[in-house]
Amino acid sequence: MKTHSPSKLTALLVAFFCYSLGFAQIASNVYLHETSIEEGKISHELKIDNGYFIYSKFKKSPAEFISTVGGFYSVENDSIKVKLEFNSNYEDDGVTKMAIPFSTDGTALILNDLKFEAKNMEKQDLDGQWLFATRGPDTGQERRGEAQARKTLKFLLNGHFQWIAYHTETFRFSGSGGGTFTAKDGKYIEHIGYFSRDNSRVGAQLDFNYEVKGDDWHHKGKNSKGAPMYEIWSRRN
Repeated sequence: MKTHSPSKLTALLVAFFCYSLGFAQIASNVYLHETSIEEGKISHELKIDNGYFIYSKFKKSPAEFISTVGGFYSVENDSIKVKLEFNSNYEDDGVTKMAIPFSTDGTALILNDLKFEAKNMEKQDLDGQWLFATRGPDTGQERRGEAQARKTLKFLLNGHFQWIAYHTETFRFSGSGGGTFTAKDGKYIEHIGYFSRDNSRVGAQLDFNYEVKGDDWHHKGKNSKGAPMYEIWSRRN
């Protein structure tokens, strides 16, 4: 795979890394920023947790998915080194790795005069990273997971969710969607804020039932097209 210097999109990630409690580390949270343009506003959303980040850009009105990148990171001195698992713009920019200097201003995460604010942390059921394993019910069929290059990741943190379908060897990007969620007492509700495959689905609410069995999340309901579904997701960390 090729390694390139950060593009304008990927360079924005510099804003997301800060010093906390005297150690170079990234505070686990969702960070938000909005940029005004002639056509409205661009929402910037970063989710960071347990050695992983996802950075997405989209418009709310009119609804438009713009881009998403994500992967594993490490902090070395004043630089963040990132090994991407996915990049929705890979066909255009070829970016798979980044080494980015970073700076902070108090509790804000800043890059090029853009200030990213952290949300107040509110933990919920299902917070964490999940990989799609199989269709339910679990009757011994073959499962997908970390060993396969073809992955679908679902990342939930502080009331925000995102799923991404991708291939770690070819960097083929198959789609992504995200927004906000609630998970309580076996009821999981998504409010779609962006969807790369169909902007018309933005604003929809999807209601599901959930049950966690060991490291598996059993996810039942109807998909974005209204068809019945039963999925099993396995906890990544």
